[in-house]
Amino acid sequence: MHGMMGKPPSTATEKSIASSRVMLLLLVCMTGVAPISLYMLVPALPVLATTFGSDISVAQMTVSLYMVGIACSQLIMGPLSDKFGRRPVLLAGLALMVAASIACVFAESLPQLIAARFFQALGGATGMVVSRAIIRDLYERERVGAMISLVIAVMMIAQMLSPLTGGLIETAFGWRAIFYAITAGSLAVAVGIALALPETRRDRAAGSGFRGDVGSLIRNRAFVGYVLCQVLASQIIFTFAGGGPYIVVTQMGRTTVEYGAWFATSSLAFLVGNLLCVRFAPRHSLEKLIWFGLALQLGGSLFNLTWSLTGLNAAPGWLFGTQMIVMAGNAIVMANSAAGAISVRPEAAGTASGAMGFLQQGLGALMSQFGAYLGGHSTTTLPLTSAITAISLLCAAVMIFVVPRREVVVSEELIEQAEEEESGML
Repeated sequence: MHGMMGKPPSTATEKSIASSRVMLLLLVCMTGVAPISLYMLVPALPVLATTFGSDISVAQMTVSLYMVGIACSQLIMGPLSDKFGRRPVLLAGLALMVAASIACVFAESLPQLIAARFFQALGGATGMVVSRAIIRDLYERERVGAMISLVIAVMMIAQMLSPLTGGLIETAFGWRAIFYAITAGSLAVAVGIALALPETRRDRAAGSGFRGDVGSLIRNRAFVGYVLCQVLASQIIFTFAGGGPYIVVTQMGRTTVEYGAWFATSSLAFLVGNLLCVRFAPRHSLEKLIWFGLALQLGGSLFNLTWSLTGLNAAPGWLFGTQMIVMAGNAIVMANSAAGAISVRPEAAGTASGAMGFLQQGLGALMSQFGAYLGGHSTTTLPLTSAITAISLLCAAVMIFVVPRREVVVSEELIEQAEEEESGML
């Protein structure tokens, strides 16, 4: 009961929480509520434009401003969770999401809907940033990457189905019904957190605060290196997603439906990479897993660059087949570099997670536009694959020259404990 009142759990309680399936479910739900809500509305964008008599580009702002809201939430909610605790910030964020979702239901104009979507994202994305901090609160450094991967792997299954779900709801009941569903879902997550999530934040030193946390983090070479590695790796996804549609539809003359099917292979490979991370994490250090992921990421990028130079990947099978190798490695790099970043100063895990998420989303908006420019203003795949190879090289260079070396000994006892906990949760 004391955990529910805001005090950190005892060691025995912490182990019980860490191996709980309820905790895994809560982490998945709080992480997924914002991105699932983002993708559920995408199929209804043409309907919104028609309903409100606006151009599709204006309707697209319900997605664009939503992503801005996610980025802002990362920067605000992470430090607040360090100061006030994980539970109250999560509940406040989800309360804001519920209120904004209700406002979306009753929106009478597109500007009202766009504004409500921004606040919906601002509240909903609290779960994305705080879930990483909770994982760091509950697990040892070498386990954090595996747990982030496990949460992402489960969440991605729901995320991949969310556009289909949104399309079915809109077809059957109209676009406002999507927001009824989002309201009900976010309310259910809030109730689950209120009833089942204890406070996991550790005690902080007297006088510590946001300014001190930020100062200590940006002066820490390991933190800067891990964040750069994670953020750069994520930009591969944004760049390829921005340029992919133009290459497949415009250059290769395929349909948008075919592009959607090919793009799903990248999501599948990212899911596989997360599952590989979960499988190998108990027996390998965080740094070794990052290097393994970097090898896959860079190797796949170089292969795709070679296919571009020879003209082989003028067909989507070659382009996306090789990109699957990149994405599997990308998932491993992102999860473990994120684990390294939030483990540098565990008592400031929320601030670290927020800064990382903000940079990832902010740069992602720019890189998706950059990828779209490369794909839309070229006649071959070479500019896009060159950009992805360059990002992969930068990612490896950060790991070589910025992240300090450390020796890690993984004992058989730790391996057995990690495997037992993961088996129980699955």
